[in-house]
Amino acid sequence: MPMLRHNKFKIIISGGGTGGHVFPAIAVADAIKKMVQTPEILFVGAKGKMEMEKVPKAGYQILGLNISGIQRKLTYKNLFVIFKLIGSIRKAKKIIKEFDPDVVVGFGGYASGPTLRVATKKKIPTVIQEQNSFPGLTNRLLAKKVDKICVAYDNMDRFFPKSKIYLTGNPVRKDIANITADKKEAEKYFKLDEDKKTLLILGGSLGAKTINNSVKENIETFLNNGIQIIWQTGKLYFDDIQEYVKTINKKENIKLFAFIDRMDMAYAACDMVVSRSGAISVSEICITKKPAIFIPSPNVAEDHQTKNAMALVNHKAAIMIKDSEAPEKLGEEVINTIFDDEKTYRLKKKIAEFSVKDSAEKIASVILSLVN
Repeated sequence: MPMLRHNKFKIIISGGGTGGHVFPAIAVADAIKKMVQTPEILFVGAKGKMEMEKVPKAGYQILGLNISGIQRKLTYKNLFVIFKLIGSIRKAKKIIKEFDPDVVVGFGGYASGPTLRVATKKKIPTVIQEQNSFPGLTNRLLAKKVDKICVAYDNMDRFFPKSKIYLTGNPVRKDIANITADKKEAEKYFKLDEDKKTLLILGGSLGAKTINNSVKENIETFLNNGIQIIWQTGKLYFDDIQEYVKTINKKENIKLFAFIDRMDMAYAACDMVVSRSGAISVSEICITKKPAIFIPSPNVAEDHQTKNAMALVNHKAAIMIKDSEAPEKLGEEVINTIFDDEKTYRLKKKIAEFSVKDSAEKIASVILSLVN
C-alpha cells in the first residue's frame, strides 16, 4: 500500500437511515479492518436514525448530523430541512477538518450528502456505494464529483460515469453469505416437518402490512396444501398476528417471529421466500439461491423496490406481485411455484447468476486503491 499522510489509515464512512445503508457500511468497515493494520474508522450518521444505535453496537465510533429528508410535497417543513442541511454541512466541515481522513465513503441516506459534498470540495478521495438498481437522489447528485462508484447491478452507466463504476455487489451478513447449516439441521432448529414444503415470509424488522395481510388472506390455502411457514411479521404486527394464529387450525405448522435472529437457518430451511425487494433483501436471496416472490413496497423513494425486483424478473430470475394485488394473487403464485420442481430449479439457477460473493472485500479494495 502507498504511504499514508498519517501514522494510521483514516476513513470516514457516512450514511444510514435504514438497514439497507447501515449494515453494508458496517460490513465494509469490518473488511477494511482485516485488510489494513489498525485503521481509524469514523462513522457519520443522522441523529435519531438507526445507525446511531447499530454502529456503536458493532464497535465503531459515530457522530451525528441533525439532518432529515425533503418532503416530496409542498410543505413548510421543507424550510426546516434547508436550515438543517446548512447546519449539517457546517458540522461535516468541522468533522472532516478535525479527523483529517484519507478517504470518505458514502453509503446513501441523509448524512451521506453533506459529508461527501464537503469531502469532494476539499479534494479528499471519495467513494459511494449504490445498493439499488435505480440510484437514490443523493448518489445521483454526488456521482460527477466522487472518484469511484461501487454498484450492485449491471448497466448502471445509465446513471453514473462508466469510468468510475465498479461492479462489487451488495455486502450481506457473513452468516448468510457463508451458510453452514444444511436443510435437515435447519428444519430441526425450527421444529419443522421435513416432509412438508417450507415457505419463508419476510416482513422486515418493523413489518410489511400488505405482506402480513396477504399471508392472513391465504393462510388456509397454504396449510391445507401441506405448506409450513416461517413467518417474520416485524415487531409492529407481531402481537396482533400472534393472537390471530391462535384461532386457526394447523397452527403448529406456523413458526411465528417478530424478528428472526438466525436468518442463515431460515434460508437453509425454506423452499421459497416471499419478501419486500429492498436492495439487501434481494442480495441475500440471490446469494442463498432461493426461489422468490417479491412484493415491492410502494412507499419508498422513486419506487426503487419495484426496479430492484424487475431487474430479476426481466431475466426470469424471480416473480413479482404488485403490492395492491398481493392479497388476491399471493396464494395462487406460491402454490403454482413451490410444488413445481422444474420451475423452482429454473428460478434457483437464474437468481444465482445475480449473486456476488465477497462484496464487502471488493468494496474495501476499491476504497483502499484511492489512498495516496
